[in-house]
Amino acid sequence: MKKIDDTNKKILRILQGNGSITNSDLSSRVGLAPATTLERVKKLENAGIINKYVALVNPEKVGKPIIAFVELYMKEHSGRTIKQFAEDISNIPEVLECYHISGSQDFLLKVITSDIKSYESFALEKLSEIPNIGRVNTMFVLSTVKSDTDIPID
Repeated sequence: MKKIDDTNKKILRILQGNGSITNSDLSSRVGLAPATTLERVKKLENAGIINKYVALVNPEKVGKPIIAFVELYMKEHSGRTIKQFAEDISNIPEVLECYHISGSQDFLLKVITSDIKSYESFALEKLSEIPNIGRVNTMFVLSTVKSDTDIPID
C-alpha cells in the first residue's frame, strides 16, 4: 500500500478509537459497502499499517498501579550485545515497552509492577541478571497527565 487515502485515514481513526467496532458499523461510518470496508481493513492489516487489535486494561484495576520509566546505560555497545539485550528484555513481562534511544542513555523501559517491593524484585532478580547493563536510573510515575494510544492520522 503506497498511499493512505482519506477513506483509509478515516477507517484508521475510527479503529483506533474502537477496535471492536463491527464491520457493519464501520462501513456505515465511512460510507462504504460492508464488503468494500472489510477489503480495505484487510489491506491495511496485510500492509502492516494495522498491527493488532487490543483491549486496553486499567493497570490499577488489575493490581498493577506502579509505573516506572527506567533509563539504562550499557557497558558495551556492540551489535551483538545490543541484540542480546533486546532478546533478554523482551522476555520480562513487567517491561511493557523498550526503546533504543539516543542521548546519554542507551535504552528507555516502561515497567509496571504491583508495588515498590515487586519493583525491587524485578530490578534485583530480573534486570540485574541481564549482562552488560551499566548504570540504571529509575523514575516512578506520580500521576498520569496524558495517556493516549491514538496515532494522529492526517
